[in-house]
Amino acid sequence: MALNNNKTTRALLGTGALALAGLVTLPAQAADAERIIRDRCLSCHTETGEAATPFSRISEQRKTPEGWMMTISRMQQQRGLVISPEEKRTLVKYLADNQGLAPSETAGLRYLLEKEPNVVESFDQLLQETCVRCHSGARIALQRRTEDEWKHLIHFHMGQFPTAELHAGARDRAWFDIALTNVAPKLAKDYPFNSDAWNSWQKVTKKDLTGNWAMHGYVPGKGTFDATLRATKTANDSYALVLEGHYADGTPLSGKGRAVVYAGYEWRASLSIDGVKVRQVLAASADGKSLEGRMFERDDEIIGGSVKAVKGTAITAVTPSYIKRGERKLLTISGNNLKGNVKLGSGLKLLNVVSRDANRVVVLAEASKNAAVGANTVKVGSTSANNALAVYDAVARVEITPSDSIARIGGAGGPIPKQKSAYRAVGYAAGADGKPGTEDDLRLGYMPAAWTLKPFDEIAEHDNDIKYAGSIDKDGIFTPSDAGLNPERKMSTNNVGNLSVVGTVVDGGNSVQGEAHLLVTVQKFVKPVIE
Repeated sequence: MALNNNKTTRALLGTGALALAGLVTLPAQAADAERIIRDRCLSCHTETGEAATPFSRISEQRKTPEGWMMTISRMQQQRGLVISPEEKRTLVKYLADNQGLAPSETAGLRYLLEKEPNVVESFDQLLQETCVRCHSGARIALQRRTEDEWKHLIHFHMGQFPTAELHAGARDRAWFDIALTNVAPKLAKDYPFNSDAWNSWQKVTKKDLTGNWAMHGYVPGKGTFDATLRATKTANDSYALVLEGHYADGTPLSGKGRAVVYAGYEWRASLSIDGVKVRQVLAASADGKSLEGRMFERDDEIIGGSVKAVKGTAITAVTPSYIKRGERKLLTISGNNLKGNVKLGSGLKLLNVVSRDANRVVVLAEASKNAAVGANTVKVGSTSANNALAVYDAVARVEITPSDSIARIGGAGGPIPKQKSAYRAVGYAAGADGKPGTEDDLRLGYMPAAWTLKPFDEIAEHDNDIKYAGSIDKDGIFTPSDAGLNPERKMSTNNVGNLSVVGTVVDGGNSVQGEAHLLVTVQKFVKPVIE
């Protein structure tokens, strides 16, 4: 790892011989972590004597907190590492802080950390053919190594998974030679160990995230919510959390938990909300005024949604995010420090402020019959949210998200639970060209929908997949059927299926449908921390 001019960073990274000689005084957490490495890891790894990379292999990689957790867990399972849970937490914190990734290095890849289901990836063809056959491309892109370390990783694959060359897509080529000669240098170039982004981020003064946060989010089956998240610092980068708020239908929610922040911005929280254990994987902004990411159930990662929290003055959302010409509608403006007059933009009249506090303003609005179709900027006092409220004439098309998804049978007394799939309908108005499905379509946002299923193709219809594969509820949550042989099916096969999910949005007298593809398949028997 290249050293920069930050004295703290030099003290944390320039350890080894200097620390042993008493020339460097390490912070307590760093000293504890290096003691753990020496006590627990040096039966296999060695001290190099190099200030920048003091420990062989360990010091030549950078990873996310989940990446380091996965590495240490593998050492426990496959290499006999003996380490206590407390030591493990200390080591993950130290490594993620000092050999982590900068915010710009995780941008566009956070779906993997946030456990966002059913993301369709697109990576370089060379990586697709050599690496992404077995795991996600984001798993590769969320780590940084020297070229030698990338080569070590390839050798590791050949030793740990000797059949890698025999898989479909690999046995028709010299997989190992291609990986070593072509892929490793490319990975070292695209995902380098030394980077300006990380060196710059290490120099940034990290913000204290203590305080009251206005949080807005979504939970499948319950809807959108607004809440106040109170974070109280308990130790370095550790916070006690209290969450209090309401769902859109007025149902209260409350919870408590704790959070740890890694690398100055990686927020990881565990909470119990109304008796349900949930996790938050969020990223803090450099100014410490916003948190964005995803919250999901600990035991059912599919049941979750995006969340955003702000500490400074800001508008986080307008719900619903659309209003039709000539329509009267209750709108909820969520955010923090919402003071001053409400302005909804051209063609909209504020009829009444129904209720308001610093984090939530509910208004009754009316759209003119001649209001211009487009996205309006919403303001509360001097705070504004651009393109936050769409004015439309008619719903022209509906898009179901995710467009392609996988659910997995399970349960039925077995150890592996069912993997559900959750859907939402996004409405669009035709743009100026009057044609739906073109670039100028106006996105209206998530809309209520009625949910049904149908066979995806003739084979699915012939095999009666619609009867056996599972069901979808009124909230768009698909639950697959039980695992195990089914004597009612052809050759007593299990309850897999190939289905289409149909969401129907009613807009006045019109019904507009959208479809998504759902593959119901077998259980996943191996579930790594990072897929």
